[in-house]
Amino acid sequence: MSKISNEAEAFDEVDHVLGEEYEHESVPQSARRSTFSVTTVWIGFPMIITGAMTGSILVLGMGFTNALWAMVIGNLIMFAYVGALGVLGTNRGMNFALLASVVFGRKGYMLASGLLSTLLLGWYAVQTGITGSLISTAYDLNYVAMTIIAGLLYIGITFVGVHGLHLIGLISVPLFVVLGGWVVFDAASTTTWDAIFAYPGNNGAASMSMGIGLTVVIALFIDAGTVSADFNRWAKDKKSSIIATFSAFPFANLCAMLVGGIMTAALAVPDANPFGADNMFGYMNAKQATLLSVLAFLFLYCNLGSVCAHCLYNAATGWSRILNSRMRVFAVVLGAIGIAVAAGNVWAFFIQWLSLLGILVPPIGAIILVDQYLHRRNAEIDRDWRPTAFIAWGFGSLVAVIVEFYAPHLSTAISAGLAGGIAYAVINRMPVAARASA
Repeated sequence: MSKISNEAEAFDEVDHVLGEEYEHESVPQSARRSTFSVTTVWIGFPMIITGAMTGSILVLGMGFTNALWAMVIGNLIMFAYVGALGVLGTNRGMNFALLASVVFGRKGYMLASGLLSTLLLGWYAVQTGITGSLISTAYDLNYVAMTIIAGLLYIGITFVGVHGLHLIGLISVPLFVVLGGWVVFDAASTTTWDAIFAYPGNNGAASMSMGIGLTVVIALFIDAGTVSADFNRWAKDKKSSIIATFSAFPFANLCAMLVGGIMTAALAVPDANPFGADNMFGYMNAKQATLLSVLAFLFLYCNLGSVCAHCLYNAATGWSRILNSRMRVFAVVLGAIGIAVAAGNVWAFFIQWLSLLGILVPPIGAIILVDQYLHRRNAEIDRDWRPTAFIAWGFGSLVAVIVEFYAPHLSTAISAGLAGGIAYAVINRMPVAARASA
């Protein structure tokens, strides 16, 4: 018992030095952060090389013009979705797990929060694996060693807490803007802007529908976007919350996607592989300039460090609430698990991961929005389980499965969210007696 007590005291001291993370209660106004701080937390999340890779995939599959429309529309949808959820977190000071407890129940929230926290841990592993793979391929270094170094660095950033996310954003964003801007204009200089906009897709055979394109854009950050309250609870007011969200969606995410998309359309490499060498990191290293290679090395670790730290922070916040612990404890525990998984090359399942997210995640956020904006504003945690929320969640995911297999030209993510939200609204308009059993 004394050992446990000593460990608790040690973490109390860490919280005192680094700041309380409020895993189990609302963030008080006195602890809220400036608009600039919350904005740097958000803008550093999607402005990443993985977003550029996604932009390349969209352009290869849809052609540049159609991909551009998918990027713009998808990011505007994300702004509305993430912004609305973020404002809920700001207004109540609650992280996602606490907010989900209101909607799904004080026990039921564990399913929603546990799913999202586990998926976000998976994203941490995916991005850590991408870091190790790109570094080892570009510089002929050991993949496992590079992955472990990356993972430990990202655990360290997360351990600092929300202030750590702010600091990595201050480093990552300027690097991306400068290097990404250089890549875009250098690649574009090899052709014309007319040719870029006319680029028809890989080998001239675009194969991705607008619905699938929208799902790819939305699913890239739908999990982190759904738990946006984890970040926006730190904002002082609604205006700050919306500004911070806008910096991520559409601004940062769209910028990242355009860097990859423009580069891919400009170079028009047959059978390009964005997850191999055909990305902005590979482009910089291909110039064989020492300074550029050094900058590319530092950029990759800092840039993917930002998204990894954000994902690990979300995962640790969720699981610390579920298991009544501390965020920093789970940052270390889950980070170690993520490193082990990353070493197994799990990031190769990137596209399949997006499909899973598109089916399971959007109904959760839609149900919370309908509940908190239309049905039970300012409701409190009043029961262990709220079955109506789970019925709507199941219906939304079922519709998504049907769309995925029988109407693949439509957007799985949008269909899932709309179906779940509408189902929840309809259920709650039924007479109380009719839904009493639910």
